[in-house]
Amino acid sequence: MQETENENITSAMANLIIITGMSGAGKTLAVQSLEDLGFFCVDNLPPVLIPKFGELIEQSNGKIAKIALVIDLRGREFFTALSESLLYIKEHFTMRCEILFLDATDSVLVQRYKESRRRHPLAPEGMPLDGIRLERKLLEELKDSATQLIDTSNTKPGQLKETIISRFSHIEPNTLSVNITSFGFKYGIPIDADLVFDVRFLPNPHYVDHLRPRTGQDSEVYEYVLKWAETQLFLTKLMDMLHFLIPQYYKEGKSQVIIAIGCTGGKHRSVAIAEYLGKMLGVSKTENVSVSHRDSDRDRDRH
Repeated sequence: MQETENENITSAMANLIIITGMSGAGKTLAVQSLEDLGFFCVDNLPPVLIPKFGELIEQSNGKIAKIALVIDLRGREFFTALSESLLYIKEHFTMRCEILFLDATDSVLVQRYKESRRRHPLAPEGMPLDGIRLERKLLEELKDSATQLIDTSNTKPGQLKETIISRFSHIEPNTLSVNITSFGFKYGIPIDADLVFDVRFLPNPHYVDHLRPRTGQDSEVYEYVLKWAETQLFLTKLMDMLHFLIPQYYKEGKSQVIIAIGCTGGKHRSVAIAEYLGKMLGVSKTENVSVSHRDSDRDRDRH
C-alpha cells in the first residue's frame, strides 16, 4: 500500500524546465515546441520570482503539471539569484526541475545575427561577436550545471523541434535519457556530447559503389559495417563500457547522457553503429533511449 501511494505521488510530480542558453541558439523555438507538448510557458521570468512561481504550481493541486520558464540575459541582473531560487525549489517543493541549455558555435551565432539583422543584447552598439563572447563567459557556470544540453549549430528548426519533442514528450521521474547521435568529423564534433567514439577505423562502405548513396540505416549498409571481425570486437568492448558507465551516470543523478558516434562524413559507419546501440541499449526501466543522425542527409540536401 505504501509503495502504491509513493508511486502515485511520483506520477503526480510537476515538471519544471528552465530554458536558457546563448542568444540566437533557439530558445524561442524550444519554448514553442514545449507549448505544443502542453507545457505552461513563461518567457523571460526573473529568477527571483521562481520560488513564488513554485508556490503557485504547488497550490494548483496538479492542474499545472508541466511548466517551462525562459530565462536569458535580458534579465542578467537577476542571474545571481538563479541558483538560490532553484535550490529553494528543490528543498521546499516536490517537483522535478531541469535546466535546458541551448548552445551553438560563435560562427553560427554571428551568421544568425547577420541574417536576422538583430543586435546582440549585450553589444547593442558593437559587433555581435563581442556580445557573444561576453554572454558565453557569463553563462559558463550555468552551462556546467545544465541537465540537458542541445547544440543547434547544425540543426534546422524542424530538427530542433523533433529533438525537443523526443526528449520531453514522455518525461518520467527517475529516468535517464540516453541520446545516441551519429555525426561526421568533417562537420565538427557535437558540442553537447558526453561521450565521443571514433569509428573511422572500420571498413568504409563509401568505397563500395552501390552502397555509397545509401546510409547506415539501410539494411545492406548496416550489415556491411557490422560483418567485420574488428567491428564485432569493437562493439563487444563498447557495450561492456556503456553497460558499466550508464548505471553510474544514473546513480550520480544525471537525467541525460549524449553518446556521439563519428565517422568521416556521418553517413555510413557512424549511422550503423548508432542504430546498433539504439537496439541494444535501453533494456532497463531506468533508461529511455533515442537515436538521431546529425549529418546523414547532408549529401542529399545538396541535390
